[in-house]
Amino acid sequence: MARFNLRVYALITNEFNEILIADEYRHGQFFSKFPGGGVEANEGIKEGLFRELKEELQLEIATADFFYFNEFYQASAFDDSHLVAFYYRVSVDKNEIAISNSMYQIPFFIEQEKQRWIDLNHLQTTDLTFPIDQLVLEKLQKEYLPLE
Repeated sequence: MARFNLRVYALITNEFNEILIADEYRHGQFFSKFPGGGVEANEGIKEGLFRELKEELQLEIATADFFYFNEFYQASAFDDSHLVAFYYRVSVDKNEIAISNSMYQIPFFIEQEKQRWIDLNHLQTTDLTFPIDQLVLEKLQKEYLPLE
């Protein structure tokens, strides 16, 4: 029987209507996704989000608003587990997250993680690697972007 893989991600936006994207190279693969990661044993979903943001971004937040979780079967891209992903909205001032302002080559092929801000109006589903992230981006853009 396949195991469940609980993941939690942050849809971090700033005052310039930008969203934070994490680019990573792990397990021999390059991927772009929303910041976050795995929920650990004996940890709540939101607690896992707060821990992941502190570990990855040195960002301590007090609140996050639930946005979405997948109610359908999604196989993990890395093993045979059943992926269940939770997404939360987080708003920050851009200067609260210390990331390099220099652009970097995408894709990269060294085990690492880097972050970049992208205008939410210009982010496309094809900019994200994983199917649930792509679905979440569509939902986010429909609900939060002004009609043009």
